[in-house]
Amino acid sequence: MVNAIPEIGGLEVRSSNPNFLNNLKSNSSIIAANVEMHYKLDDEQPAAADGKPVTLQPDTDGTYWNSQWDIRHLTNEGKSFKIESGGTEANGKVTHKAIVGVIDTGIDANHPDLKANYVGGQSFVPAGGYSGNDKSETGNSNDVLDREGHGTHVAGSIAGNGKIKGVGPDLGIMAYRIFDSSGSAPTTPIVKAMIQAAKDKVDVVNMSIGGYDNLKYEYNGTNYSDIADVLLWKRAVKYAVNNNVTIVASAGNESLNYADKKSLTDYLNANYGDTNLVFKGVTIETPGGVPGVITVSSSNQWSKDQLAFYSNYGNSFITVAAPGGDNGPKYASTGNLDDRDFTYRALSTWPTYLAPYFTTIDPEHPGYAYLHGTSMASPKVAGIAGVIKAAHPDWKPGQVEALIEKTSLDYGKPGHDQYYGAGEANAYTALTGK
Repeated sequence: MVNAIPEIGGLEVRSSNPNFLNNLKSNSSIIAANVEMHYKLDDEQPAAADGKPVTLQPDTDGTYWNSQWDIRHLTNEGKSFKIESGGTEANGKVTHKAIVGVIDTGIDANHPDLKANYVGGQSFVPAGGYSGNDKSETGNSNDVLDREGHGTHVAGSIAGNGKIKGVGPDLGIMAYRIFDSSGSAPTTPIVKAMIQAAKDKVDVVNMSIGGYDNLKYEYNGTNYSDIADVLLWKRAVKYAVNNNVTIVASAGNESLNYADKKSLTDYLNANYGDTNLVFKGVTIETPGGVPGVITVSSSNQWSKDQLAFYSNYGNSFITVAAPGGDNGPKYASTGNLDDRDFTYRALSTWPTYLAPYFTTIDPEHPGYAYLHGTSMASPKVAGIAGVIKAAHPDWKPGQVEALIEKTSLDYGKPGHDQYYGAGEANAYTALTGK
């Protein structure tokens, strides 16, 4: 036994016996068992802006506010901060009225825009990392150091307070590191982090992550299923929601229509299958496809009818949209890589000790980067959920979600649609009710 998750009846086990999985079927107390799946970060184009860095100097006041089109839009030019920022500031200290847990790659806890709002965290990465060969991974549960950058970027969109602003500049942030430097993680540490976040009494959890579970596939002539993974996800979400945690997750970046089940399985076969591995069953996106999760598609700066080119979508899948950014309208019309404008992406915090290989922002002052993806959309909604909880501390997750949906901006077709869900979420309208 490698890990136990007694709160939701889960076990992670390892065996050298090739018949081990089949032998488990004879145990009536085991509802389901399968080879453990891995999940990845939901950001788009993790590359050095393809050799086209963007150099951006600060505004005259030393901030990057004018370049944060997404946060300016979500907060009505910062007006929502005056209604509810997520906490109170006095004598240089912040009292947090709500906490958002970020299940991700960790955090740069000393980043000048984040350190006042960082309130703790935990690592679930084992010694050696998931490969067993990473000597920087010692298995220290206190090691939340972000080795990849993604978690720090997400945290800034939620609660940045410095040169950049998050949706709730005074929200507390707890970091749950489940990814090593590979940007991939198995099911167990993710669901364990969800359980721990609930025990830590966070108000909201953001998961800018995703993967696909298939309920019937064949590998080397033997039938398998990911049903145990799916059950763990469902139980973990239910546990968190029952403990008053609002769960927000990204929709994924494969440009897929989640309502078209055949296209999801076809995608798996095209991208992961071969003559020895054939996917045949229903495909489920996790965690976005799990009941109880607020699932977020990615909108952009320049259109109220067209999602970001990479964003997944689908009726009964998307709850709301939020600004995740893209390459701009010219690229959208031509598809020519030379027509990309990286300033249409989302600007947020980046570890000060990592080279900003996505884009270069004021080289003399590292710590900021442009990214785009549903990973950048999801934390905006988590931030909105956070400030709602700060304003209404007794509200349940269902009430938080209902307000986000009710006050979202009705983009796309009138009413609920497959691209924007209930609409594009907005902090200002959520806090004012209009």
